[in-house]
Amino acid sequence: MRVAVVGLGGVGGYIAAKFANAGIDVVGFARGKHLEIIQSQGIKIIEDDSTWSVKIDTREEGDLDGYFEGSFDVVLFCVKSYDLVASFEQIKSHIDTNSTLISFSNGVSNGDTLRKLSNSRVLDGSIYILSHIQNAGVIRKKGKVFAAVFGGDKEGTLNLSALFEKAQLRFKTPSDIKSAIWKKYIFISAFATLSSYYVNSIGYIYEFHKDEAEELLQEIALFAKKQGVNIDSEVKKSLEVASSVPYDSLPSMALDFKNKKRVELESLSGFVKMPLMQRLYEELKKRV
Repeated sequence: MRVAVVGLGGVGGYIAAKFANAGIDVVGFARGKHLEIIQSQGIKIIEDDSTWSVKIDTREEGDLDGYFEGSFDVVLFCVKSYDLVASFEQIKSHIDTNSTLISFSNGVSNGDTLRKLSNSRVLDGSIYILSHIQNAGVIRKKGKVFAAVFGGDKEGTLNLSALFEKAQLRFKTPSDIKSAIWKKYIFISAFATLSSYYVNSIGYIYEFHKDEAEELLQEIALFAKKQGVNIDSEVKKSLEVASSVPYDSLPSMALDFKNKKRVELESLSGFVKMPLMQRLYEELKKRV
């Protein structure tokens, strides 16, 4: 299968590297110095117990001339949620009705966005991983956490499952994918918002602002219930996860605030129309 990974950040860079290492025909799309280093030196992965590198055919978005005739079998969008539409437009000339598309961007409506843009096989999905770009061409993955969750279109699910199996990456294909992506969202929405607000790690939030985190998680669960999704049990589970991840773990939005980059504030905080979340959201808007 011909595979594209659009966005080689903490998520896409790690997945693309694992795919390439497994011999999968993958092309990655990146930008700037990160793109230049990967093109010349390959992509470097630093994990807690290993460091390794692999060469990947890497291009700038839109640079598909001479790659091949036809379309990608599978496209993974691993860009920020605010870049999803623009990234699709850049690669759509190599997407057709048989292509399987999935977005691992933060949020719960990315699959709906792709379905509006295309007639392809679109999956809903989310991913659990603590990773980020440490330096240009270098991805730092922290801890043992990794799990991709996806589903929806049956054939598309089989196509993507085959890739993750070959790359020996953990994945799940739950029958109720909508609930599954909300289960990831409740954690990342709450802790990305609070870590950004307090300019500190998940471990710090759990230690010093646990009650506020629990209140925010309960708000998100109630908001999900209004959308027809029951994730009440995830409030306790999310707190347990927060207590077990490396203390200094920072969600990607908190990292982006720290590094003065564009942030996914609308999809992670603004999307949840609840009192505490909206108070935090309004304060964070002032810092953008």
